[in-house]
Amino acid sequence: MNEDNRSRPKKTAVGEQRLLPLSVWLCCDAETYGQAGAVGGEKVCDRHRMGVGRELARHLIEGCTRQGGTVGEVFTNSESVLVTAAEAGRRVVGCVPHLPLAQHLRGKLRRSLPAERRGAVRLRPFGPRDLAEAMAVAAGGVDLLIAALPPYLGKTAGAAPTTCRSCVSEQKVEMPPLDRLLKDAAAVLSPGGHLAVITGARYEPDRRVDPAPEVIGLAERSGLVYRQHVIALRVPVEGDTLVVEAGPQQLAQLRKPASATLPQVVSVHADVCLFTLDGSRGDGLGGGR
Repeated sequence: MNEDNRSRPKKTAVGEQRLLPLSVWLCCDAETYGQAGAVGGEKVCDRHRMGVGRELARHLIEGCTRQGGTVGEVFTNSESVLVTAAEAGRRVVGCVPHLPLAQHLRGKLRRSLPAERRGAVRLRPFGPRDLAEAMAVAAGGVDLLIAALPPYLGKTAGAAPTTCRSCVSEQKVEMPPLDRLLKDAAAVLSPGGHLAVITGARYEPDRRVDPAPEVIGLAERSGLVYRQHVIALRVPVEGDTLVVEAGPQQLAQLRKPASATLPQVVSVHADVCLFTLDGSRGDGLGGGR
């Protein structure tokens, strides 16, 4: 498996670019992977440690937008998308649902971006229920909207004690129904704009849950066209081997071979469902405004 396996535009007879139906992207952020639950010295839970990292953001931004285009992000809980978009010469709007987190991110942006790049970043203190209002600053619409869905939908996150800033911010957010979120996403996109929904299967006590089929069905009913499914590998690859590092919690839960309990689950990839607002433009990579 190598970098050539990622999506590349296919030229048709009329010169039209189209997305490959299924692609694999290598999206490991070497500077954050394997830091035992810490990113930049901060305590971050396993679920958020490898969310929308810099490499996944780079793939999406370079593939779905052009210079000067506008990128939007729902559920902004790190600076990854904001910094990557600004460095690539795009405008970017981050929807931050928790004011203290927004203040924290402003400090990180000052350390990560020169002053001339920071002007391209807008942080909006709105939750996912206020998506249209948050993105109203993007005149002409959003060319790429990135939404990494939390593992809960349609309810407030649990209030378990945590030191992870992202979990703390999510505990204060009431999620809208998924169908409303996707309709709002379609409403803020520019013609031919892309929506990237990032999710992944998870195990609950008695079942395996995969949100992707529901996301695809509801998005298509919201007027979005399903273009591509991407498997974004978030761990390093050495030859044909995925390099997975287990933390102390995972090692403590290793089971005996004869155990009837479910094995310890380690997430190595994210599922990215890529949609386009309409079929007249943006039918391939680089189709954004």
